[in-house]
Amino acid sequence: MAEKLRVSKKWSARDAKRCIVIPTDLDHKYSRGVLGVITGSAQYPGAAVLTTSAAAATGVGMVRFHSSSGLAHLVLHTTPSAVVQPGKVAAWLIGSGVPAKKYSDISTWLRHRWFKLATLQSVPTVLDAGALYLAGSLEQPTLITPHSGELSALLTARGVRVSVEAIEGDPKKWVQIAATTLGVTVLLKGARTFVANDEVLIELPLATPWLATAGTGDVLAGIIGALVATNMVEILNDLHRLAEVAATGAYIHAQAAKIASRGGPISAEMLVTTIPSAISQLIR
Repeated sequence: MAEKLRVSKKWSARDAKRCIVIPTDLDHKYSRGVLGVITGSAQYPGAAVLTTSAAAATGVGMVRFHSSSGLAHLVLHTTPSAVVQPGKVAAWLIGSGVPAKKYSDISTWLRHRWFKLATLQSVPTVLDAGALYLAGSLEQPTLITPHSGELSALLTARGVRVSVEAIEGDPKKWVQIAATTLGVTVLLKGARTFVANDEVLIELPLATPWLATAGTGDVLAGIIGALVATNMVEILNDLHRLAEVAATGAYIHAQAAKIASRGGPISAEMLVTTIPSAISQLIR
């Protein structure tokens, strides 16, 4: 498949700073953005906790958690500021910790009482893990956040056969093919993360290999979800903003990992606690 010519950019701290919306004395919790979160499952309940706590740590007016597996009590134990009732949102984060096989049929997703809300509230949407198969089926600006294995399965299901090894060997090429094929903004996770849409290709700095541990992808999803909610107006006015916000989320994620690691092992839980410091450094 021929690659579309895109503007290529390496993402920097200065670029990331432009996507961080700093509140003023006129702001309140609703004006700062409300993130609707549909994550976690009986098999992976921790994803609900990590996505919501990471979003709250990133800075958003409200996290509205929609539970379909009785996970609200776990979320509230870690993030008591989360709201567990449905309502209006500025952005969606869907699918982290949801088994992909269970919802590989798009019609099954759309019939679910929570996931139906994502089609009724047409706001910028982040699809992760079990929700990746919704890529291209939503009308709103959409970002997907696969790793190489998930992207291989997703593209193969759409008629573009590619192995995990091929994607890992040339992620820069395949993130662009994925964006063209699926018609969405794609953030391809890896040691070096890439973001692409129809016109832009963004390359992130190399991240610490200590990030290769369970749950860090859920933290990344929460960070990006919060940034999308706070940048909702900008994203609706300029689709390039979604790619820039995604890249900023990956940048903050990597910087938070660097702060938490200090050259040693980290966990996803540690990563959440250093998100504010990473953002504070960018703002300064």
